[in-house]
Amino acid sequence: MSVDIGTTSEMSTPAQQVRLVLLHDRQGKVLALLPSSRMLDLAAVARLCGRELQPARVDDAKRFFAQPGLQTEAGQEKLLSLPLLLDSGLGKAPLTCSEFHSGLGFTLNHLPEHEQVSRGQVGCDPATNGVGIAGLDDAAVITRAVERFTSLRVQQRLEDTLGLPGLSQTMRRIVMLRSDPEAGVDELVPIVKLDPSLSAQVMGWAASPYYAAPGRVRSIEDAVIRVLGFDLVINLALGIAMGQVLRLPEDTPRGAVPYWEQAVYTATLSEKLARSIPLERRLRPGLAYLAGLLHNFGYLVLGHLFPPHFSRLSRHIEANPQLEQSLIEQEVLHVTREQIGGWLLESWKLPAEVSVAVRYQHEPGFKGEYAEYARLLYLSSRLLRQQGMSAGPAGPQPDGLIEELGLTQADIEQAMLVLKADAEGLSQLSDLFSGSVS
Repeated sequence: MSVDIGTTSEMSTPAQQVRLVLLHDRQGKVLALLPSSRMLDLAAVARLCGRELQPARVDDAKRFFAQPGLQTEAGQEKLLSLPLLLDSGLGKAPLTCSEFHSGLGFTLNHLPEHEQVSRGQVGCDPATNGVGIAGLDDAAVITRAVERFTSLRVQQRLEDTLGLPGLSQTMRRIVMLRSDPEAGVDELVPIVKLDPSLSAQVMGWAASPYYAAPGRVRSIEDAVIRVLGFDLVINLALGIAMGQVLRLPEDTPRGAVPYWEQAVYTATLSEKLARSIPLERRLRPGLAYLAGLLHNFGYLVLGHLFPPHFSRLSRHIEANPQLEQSLIEQEVLHVTREQIGGWLLESWKLPAEVSVAVRYQHEPGFKGEYAEYARLLYLSSRLLRQQGMSAGPAGPQPDGLIEELGLTQADIEQAMLVLKADAEGLSQLSDLFSGSVS
């Protein structure tokens, strides 16, 4: 086989951006090439080659593509001698090839030609497929998705029909407190005391190294008033409550940031940024924290609603790390975690600032009420992605977003500096969550 491999500077015409994806099964490795903007469809791969290929784990892909030999033309030619799947969306050479996890990149003057090359449509454009029918509200979209993928026929209140457990009486009382701007410690402490599990968790949080409370924490009052404070206790309690309603899915994308670790990082950064906003424009830091803590709650609901299909979703997320996960969810399940999470938090009567932020966290152009909370969550997520502390592709911020929120680049840098310094303690705090949620 002869493959003409060159450098970008040698190309006289613009090269198409192409993504390399390493797939495998018991028969061995297969390399897929498709336009970078397209989603690799594993069902289409199976139809084309008759094999149930799966994406390589992130660490395995990094090791494979980081081999020194692949930095040479000879090594790249050997790489392209593997069995290949060439998507029908590929144009004519030149092609600029890259691999997401390792950063490997090279250009091709000619498409490979050998006996193990298969051509066909293995990619799709998720942006054109959307959620479904235009003009439907989120509840209608969720209903159609559930009816499509399960035997349920939604006829009564959606949350009842879907079999979602309700909140305990204690948590309903805490939700009511969270929605009351006049509520304080005097109302919260008696509720915590009445729930033995919550009391134990609050004492555990207060005693954790992250909060470094001076002296021994001797009582619930001491934990709430001296160490944690009203906002933090009520937000942590709600986060635990949401997690106890639904189990963490078992077959999650491999190599992803753990659920509670990502939640705690996002909550902490959102709160720090909210406190940096000038006083006359400041968002409520406690609600910013809660929105961050629950930002990915819809992910748990997806696992609850679509267990037979969740593994397929996880493999597609692994195979398409360059795409927003919401686009992949739209393609695979026809509904997104943001739609489900925002709708459910609203139906459970959490503050509108939180449900709006969760629903529109990936839409910085959203202009509705409480849009600032959604934009703050968007900013926090992107900053964490750049540090590998949150799942999803890292990309540039929209022009003017930081200034629209009343922040400066110095505010951003300081918040990230403090967060990274606290990373070990925050990971220990996330362990407290994961230890109390099955």
